[in-house]
Amino acid sequence: MSTATEATNLVLHERREGVLTITINRPAQKNAVNHEVALQLASAVDLLDADPALSVGVLTGAGGTFSAGMDLKAFATGELPVLPGRGFGGLTRAVVRKPLIAAVEGWALGGGFELVLACDLIVAAQDAQFGCPEVTWGIAPLEGGLVRLPHRLPYHLAVRLLLTGELLPAAEAKQYGLVNELTAPGAALEGAHELAGRLARNAPLALAAVKEVLRATQGLDESDAFQRQDELTSGLVSSEDAREGARAFAEKRAPVWHGR
Repeated sequence: MSTATEATNLVLHERREGVLTITINRPAQKNAVNHEVALQLASAVDLLDADPALSVGVLTGAGGTFSAGMDLKAFATGELPVLPGRGFGGLTRAVVRKPLIAAVEGWALGGGFELVLACDLIVAAQDAQFGCPEVTWGIAPLEGGLVRLPHRLPYHLAVRLLLTGELLPAAEAKQYGLVNELTAPGAALEGAHELAGRLARNAPLALAAVKEVLRATQGLDESDAFQRQDELTSGLVSSEDAREGARAFAEKRAPVWHGR
């Protein structure tokens, strides 16, 4: 059993220029997720959403591995890393308002892969690997693998991965659009920070609105999607943030607009 001191350090977080970096910190266990990790990860995600100085989150793992998934030793004793209403790791079923980027080194397996799928953008090292090996353990990927993966990859590729438990190399994941950016081995976090910085330069309210509309309109036909979008963004265009952003953008691009 972890001591109280150890438990307080299972998930680290660091603020920098509007970006919150969240690190699962169990490198000796390949960042396997137990109940305490789930609680601390949920707390870090809540901090991201609650702090107005933060615009973007980056989720990663310590020691060169994103996460090997569920802590099977803890699971064998009856401990579950699933929180009511929030899912595996306190994240896979949670509603996170602000953009979240996964920075993946090494393995992202089982629940670790499902944490990645719960993020909005994925930056991975060239030698990273993803997989849903749950069928080889006698269970199934119930925290996002079955629901999300067939919509992020070609259907028959997703089914092959889900039924065989085989690994998906990051380069192949990038080829099919699952991974946004590939980096050299060891550079995924740096790449994720660079991408996060590009996002963080934009208006936080706009970022949150884009994410909310994308989430709320999945699976709707075009007419219903527009209606739902308009309901969710009714005050966005008239907000002071929008006006300030438009003025700043116009001033920056004035030579272009006026042909100079």
